Amino acid sequence: MEWKLLASTFGLIFLAELGDKTQLAAILLAAKTQKPWTVFLGASLALVVISAIGVAFAAVISQFVPETVIRKVAAGAFVLLGLLIWFNRV
Repeated sequence: MEWKLLASTFGLIFLAELGDKTQLAAILLAAKTQKPWTVFLGASLALVVISAIGVAFAAVISQFVPETVIRKVAAGAFVLLGLLIWFNRV
């Protein structure tokens, strides 16, 4: 186990998810249903599954596409999404 990688992954994902739509949706569901543990389990399972899909996809695609290309495509996608949000297109 690479503890440094584990800690940096946790920190990055924790900060990225803080205050995002997923967290707000979980807050709203927990408040609406008054079943916080059920919402917690559902939200946790969803994040685990989507993370597993992302890691599996990265494991496959990184065998065929260089890291620099993946970084540039990801950066371009973030810029595009930012512009769409800026101009109220999303």
